[in-house]
Amino acid sequence: MTVDVDFGDDGLVPAVAQDADSGEVLMLAYVDREALARTRETGYAHYYSRSRDELWKKGGSSGHTQEIEEVRVDCDADSLLYLVDQTAGACHTGYRSCFHRTVEGETVGERVFDPDDVYDDE
Repeated sequence: MTVDVDFGDDGLVPAVAQDADSGEVLMLAYVDREALARTRETGYAHYYSRSRDELWKKGGSSGHTQEIEEVRVDCDADSLLYLVDQTAGACHTGYRSCFHRTVEGETVGERVFDPDDVYDDE
């Protein structure tokens, strides 16, 4: 049995990417039907960019992919959890997790790569 995901009026659901081994929350992004289908077909995380209005594969430009261990859906079927094996960092700023700061501005995460070495013109 497969669960019917409720993609809502805008056709998107939030997806939290979590390290499958450590449990560390890596990032939050959005998924449409095509992104979820591509994720399930390839075994690698795909998302939908609201700002660029396009499907994207995590790590497509950086090489920092998320191999899917499991995809879970919440009890209301309106959000997803991607349990992943993250290559290098998940955050485009060079940190392992996008959640690398406290609201007070303290850096608590680990920087694992230099974005200037990875991205050309971003």
